[in-house]
Amino acid sequence: MLHRRERSRRLQTRAEKFIPGGVSSPVRAFRAVGSEPPFIVCGQGSRLWDADDNEYIDYLGSWGPLILGHAAPSVIATLISAAQKGTSFGASTPAESDLAELILLAFPSIAKVRFVSSGTEATMSAIRLARAFTRRKYIVKFEGCYHGHADALLVKAGSGIATLGIPGSAGVPEEFTQFTLALPFNDKEALETAFSKFNQQIAAVIVEPVVGNMGCVPPARGYLECMRTLTRDGGSLLIFDEVMSGFRVALGGAQELYSITPDLTTLGKIIGGGLPVGAYGGRAEIMDLVAPLGPMYQAGTLSGNPLAMAAGHATVNYLFEHKEIYRQLDKLSSQLVSGVARAATDAAVPVTYNQVGSMFTWFFTSAPVTDWKSASQCDGEAFGRFFRGMLERGVYLPPSQFEAAFLSAAHTQADVEETLAAAKQAFALVHA
Repeated sequence: MLHRRERSRRLQTRAEKFIPGGVSSPVRAFRAVGSEPPFIVCGQGSRLWDADDNEYIDYLGSWGPLILGHAAPSVIATLISAAQKGTSFGASTPAESDLAELILLAFPSIAKVRFVSSGTEATMSAIRLARAFTRRKYIVKFEGCYHGHADALLVKAGSGIATLGIPGSAGVPEEFTQFTLALPFNDKEALETAFSKFNQQIAAVIVEPVVGNMGCVPPARGYLECMRTLTRDGGSLLIFDEVMSGFRVALGGAQELYSITPDLTTLGKIIGGGLPVGAYGGRAEIMDLVAPLGPMYQAGTLSGNPLAMAAGHATVNYLFEHKEIYRQLDKLSSQLVSGVARAATDAAVPVTYNQVGSMFTWFFTSAPVTDWKSASQCDGEAFGRFFRGMLERGVYLPPSQFEAAFLSAAHTQADVEETLAAAKQAFALVHA
């Protein structure tokens, strides 16, 4: 049991003097789980340590990018070497092409790729490019899918089919989202209705092919195929947001796993090896519209930063050289996820789960979770009690019912067994 929190509390109090809520991203405040955020000072392999010297088995992995674990030796060595040559130049470097070449090898749908500094920039740029290519205004997104905090994508989807977007954040005028159509995920009929109602007006459909931002939710059988057919027949582009699933659920992402070829793909997380990075890419005829070749403008001083490129290349190259990692991740993840679910059943706690490779979520509901409506029926208070129980027992989970958890290649059988033992104790607290 962990009891030391004094240093983290002092650090949180100090941070709140300078930073809104004391955090640089809202979920880090731990408010959704009724807990105090630990301040992390070190990571190694599958473990984290906070400012109070508490040790955790980490299933967050910096929200996904650390597929090799914390401070992976090959990544750190490459990063140190790159940093010794300079941290940023605002100019082209060979490292950009090195990483780009690996991305194109893994993703046959990408003929050319442009690097940016975040997933938000990647999705924002991909949508701008889709509109430039199709000369249309409307985009389709899905309730529960998060594509960064660009204004046009911060839409709270209504229950109606093909509902015009309503901003989901203060400071976003309705005019900015009037061309965003928000649909329920995994609903073919809603998608077909949208394409019928907005015939020849939809520039693109953007989707997380494996959703990670309402918890892990896989596509229903035939759903992505339906999406691909409708976009192709309707002259729209299909954008796979694989910022989270790219190199995670398979070497070639969800498009390899489900054998779907999108027109554009956005990437991030793993291709930065733990450093800030994003990318968007696709067919050459589309990408050639990007400046300086074409009229679609996008730029960034830190795009293709040499440190991010080096860390990303080291990570992705390791995955190419050790493809067996994916089988190992799948096997260990299945053991962990099903084991925790059995512990919930034994404790008479309603829990269901979704897993795609090393992405997974335990949902505190007895019903299947296939979209945002079903996800939103989860018992958030029960999850919060479970989360706090696991944290006290040295297991670090995503501090939200609606975020995916991740396993890394650094996790071991011993980690899983320790986690299962903690879960059995933590589920006893859910009824308390």
